[in-house]
Parts: sequence; C-alpha cells; structure tokens
Amino acid sequence: MQQIINFILRNKSFLLYILLFFISIVFTIQNHSYQKSKFVNSANFLSGGIYTKANNISQYFGLKEQNNLLQEENNQLKSALYNLEGKTKTSFLDSLSFTSIYNFTPAIVIKNNYTLSTNILLIDKGKRDSIKQDFGVITSKGILGIIDKTSTKYATVLSILNTKSKISAQLKRTNDFGTLKWNGKTPELVQLVDIPSKAKPIQGDTIITSGRSAIFPKGIPIGIVKDFKLDAAEDFYEINVALFNDMTTIEHVYVIENKDTKEINNLLNPADE
Repeated sequence: MQQIINFILRNKSFLLYILLFFISIVFTIQNHSYQKSKFVNSANFLSGGIYTKANNISQYFGLKEQNNLLQEENNQLKSALYNLEGKTKTSFLDSLSFTSIYNFTPAIVIKNNYTLSTNILLIDKGKRDSIKQDFGVITSKGILGIIDKTSTKYATVLSILNTKSKISAQLKRTNDFGTLKWNGKTPELVQLVDIPSKAKPIQGDTIITSGRSAIFPKGIPIGIVKDFKLDAAEDFYEINVALFNDMTTIEHVYVIENKDTKEINNLLNPADE
C-alpha cells in the first residue's frame, strides 16, 4: 500500500494531467454530437471485431461436437429412410404394425487401406457398441464394405476394394442384378458381373444394392456405369462401375444392422435335424 502511495506522490503531475485530459474528452463527447457518434461507432467496431473473433474461436473448438451431432442426425435420417423403403408404396401406413428392421450406428474410420488387393478398414466401434460380423458399412455417398472381425472397441471392415468381396447389386433402371466384385486394379472402379445380356445397360446408369441379402437394404447407391462388355459367350455383361465414394478419403461411416438377419438365415439355411 505504501508503494502505491509513493508512486502516486512521485507522479502526481502526470496523473493529474491524465485525469483532466480524460474529463475533457468526456465533456467533448457529451456536448458534441459528431464526436459522440464517432466514438460510439468506433467502440461498436472494436467490440464487434472482438466478439467476431471470439465467436470464430468458439465455433472452431465446437466443430467436433457439432460434427457428432450432425452425424447422429444423419444416422437417424438414414434409419428412417431405409426402414420406410417398401412400406410407403401403399396408400396407408399402419403405424401400429410398423417396426424398424435396420439399426444404424455412426463410426469413424481410423485406418484405411486402398492400395492392396485385400484392403481392410478399421473403425472405432466394436462389440460394446453391438457391432457384429457381417454388418454392412456405408457412407453418406454409398456402400463401403462389410464388418469382418470385431473386438471390444474396434472392428475391421472388408472393403469393396477387396478381391474377396462379393455383394449383390443391380441396375437401378432395369432391376437386373448381379455380383459386385473388384479386379484389384484401381480404387475408382469396381466390377458388376453376371448381368444378363437382356439388361442393355447404358453408360451413366446408376448401380445400387439389390436388397437380395440380409446385409444391405435395397437402394443404397454404389456408383454409375462407366463402360461395359459382353463375355465370350455373349450371355452376360461385365460392367465397370465408377464409385460414388472416394475410397481414399473415407472418414465418417454408418454400420447397418438388419435385426431380422438371424431369422432369415435360419430360414434359408436350416440346421440339419
């Protein structure tokens, strides 16, 4: 306290000058509208700039939370979309009898391979999130692969860019279906084989999942027809499909559970009695 008093005594003239100068500025602003408006505008500009910067910083640090919220919202929308597929074709939807077949779980890809012949991805969801083998995996743009193995917190995904992958797919325009495979050459293209010659594909046709397995709902986008050719016997087409997904930049995905899988498999593959 004594040091403060000593400081004031040593600098009393300067401090008195500052006080009088401040008082004169206040009187000037109060008594002159032009100076007052300039001061207010300057203060608003300064405070507005500070608030803008602070808001930008706050938004930056809140991106992860907002992204999670958006992913969860997309998850709910996808679940509603694919659960309604085929049920809204009638004029009346009985909400009392309606049950959800598909569950969607958002996940993050933490390891992605696309340069090998047997590419595998790793996601941050596992058994504790009810993820199991043979669940489908998609992105907001299209199909990605099938769950291969699971641990408590993680799961591996058999990518569609894997020469062992086989998925039922179809031409959206004609409903002709075949098998989606990969020849191991480029991550931009996969091959749709066993499409009958009567299908008459057209360059640019959309390829979607066929729904003929218990893994993927019907209608999930895959890509478009780039080119095609008939086999030697001219019975079936082999189609090069340009993927909607950029398989080199995959990050946010959705894992699909068909809750009727066990019942379907038991029906199609009954145990020997």
